[in-house]
Amino acid sequence: MARAPADPILLEVARNRLTAIADEMELSLLRAAYSTIVKEGLDASAAIFDPAGQVIAQAAAIPIHLGCLIPAVEQVLASFPREGMRPGDVYALNDPYQGGTHLPDLVLVMPVFAADRLVALTTTMCHHQEMGGMVAGSLPPNATDLFQEGLRIPPLKLVDRGEVVEPIVAILRANVRVPEAVLGDLRAQLAACEVGRRRLVEMVEAHGPDGFAALCDELIRRSELLTRERVAAIPDGTYRFVDYMDDDGVNVGRPVRIAVAVTVAGSELQVDFAGTSPQLDGPYNCVRSSVLSAVYYVLRAVTGPDPFGARSGPFAARSGPFAARSGPFAARSGAAGARGDIPNNAGCYRCVRISVPPGSMVDPRPPAPVNARTASVRRLCDALLGCFVQALPGQLPAASCGQLLVMNFGGVDSATGRAFVTSELGAGGMGGRPGMDGIDAIETDATNCMNVPAEAIESDSPIRVERWELWPDSGGAGQWRGGLGFYKVFRVTRGQATATYRGERHTTRPWGVLGGRPAASSQAWVERADGTVERLASKQLVHLRADDRLHVCVGGGGGYGDPLRRPPEWVAEDVLDRRVSPEAAREEYGVVVDELGRVDGPATSALRARLRVEG
Repeated sequence: MARAPADPILLEVARNRLTAIADEMELSLLRAAYSTIVKEGLDASAAIFDPAGQVIAQAAAIPIHLGCLIPAVEQVLASFPREGMRPGDVYALNDPYQGGTHLPDLVLVMPVFAADRLVALTTTMCHHQEMGGMVAGSLPPNATDLFQEGLRIPPLKLVDRGEVVEPIVAILRANVRVPEAVLGDLRAQLAACEVGRRRLVEMVEAHGPDGFAALCDELIRRSELLTRERVAAIPDGTYRFVDYMDDDGVNVGRPVRIAVAVTVAGSELQVDFAGTSPQLDGPYNCVRSSVLSAVYYVLRAVTGPDPFGARSGPFAARSGPFAARSGPFAARSGAAGARGDIPNNAGCYRCVRISVPPGSMVDPRPPAPVNARTASVRRLCDALLGCFVQALPGQLPAASCGQLLVMNFGGVDSATGRAFVTSELGAGGMGGRPGMDGIDAIETDATNCMNVPAEAIESDSPIRVERWELWPDSGGAGQWRGGLGFYKVFRVTRGQATATYRGERHTTRPWGVLGGRPAASSQAWVERADGTVERLASKQLVHLRADDRLHVCVGGGGGYGDPLRRPPEWVAEDVLDRRVSPEAAREEYGVVVDELGRVDGPATSALRARLRVEG
């Protein structure tokens, strides 16, 4: 039987209403949250699923959560069949090997009923400030199994017909260092799910349960068609890329290999991680949800609005599908149809198949530790984008800094006697792009969190941010320069604190494109109160005392294009702005700048001619 044509106006209205509901859920969660990492870092997401577990809509928030919610909902439906669900029920989980990501990410799932019929599921995911374990913040960089990382919650019923299951809350309270923040964020998640439930009931009442289901099915079908259309525009072939992480936090100095092959065949994509390192001893393994997140994010990026335009493609500022609160993947407006966006739902992912080697770091066996999977997902994204740079030459950016520096500071405040846990989310630079420089110190790729304000850290803990500035010469040189990373100094003002330093790109550098140079490697060190200095490995548990200072330098993004083609006056402006040093201007760009910041034209011409000959 032929499919009846859908009213395009009604579909667009329904699509934007669903997106608005998901965005309202997320906004409600963020505004009601207690912890620094959620209310300031915005590390939370919200989404709507249909009763079969298909994504209907997701808030423009954290792309790394894009694939994460899908296995979680699958596990809830497997553990609690739909027939047994009742109004007022809410389910929870965080177990990475039962649909979760890492233990701090707690997922809530609330069934939505209209006229006694299950019509949808509202879901929230929130990175909790604490989930117990061997260190404050539950992100030990040296963990060797999951049990060291915190409290493991399998799929269970948290709210039964409107009544909170108090023993579960009691277990949470007893196992975390900052129960007020954890339980406050949990209540914010419940409130956000309830906001979504109410709005969806209103929508279902307007269209009827069957009409609502038909609209969702049609939106999913159209997303699949649009995604396949854009994949088909990518030249067929197999594209390979290899990148490395510094180590796994346990075997210091032993690189972690990430290999990926992307095969494009018509409108189908095959992603194969054969050749990736075996399961790691340290916490940088990725369970299925994390691998899905990396692949789905990159797929959405390269099939976004105007996907192959130099200034308007998926990596242009304020135009991408996960558009950032502040970053290059812009827009939170929700008026996606006007820009040609593809509705963000389950249909976007039907064209892709993923293959992972069993027992590898992208398919670990329990109880392998996974808490630092954020860093691994960022490198997976780098490798995947490295494949698409080959498939779409001249259309995608150079590598970004390749990390989100997620650090927790924790301890007991000697002035109050209270436990504290607070977070740092440090973003480096974005890679240079066709026709544009990379953006300085901004979140890119799959994480898309906010920089945590110094005031938030200082109000939560005896930590003072003494210095925070752009790091000169940290962006890769290029015709279009990579964005700069940052230099930051944290000082313990009293008592003691533990910092979970989880850095990356200490031994590798974000790569450039079309002759662009790689960006600077990251580095960190501790300056003790007595003046001694200790260099840090890229992953390290750091014990700090009063007046100890932790210095952190996070690199920038790679350069795009030959640096010798960058206009000399632009280089001079960078020198005046202290983005580029006079020495780097000469050595990388072949530009001679005098003490007043003026270009020495003859000296520059001669230097560039010599550098071109030297190659």
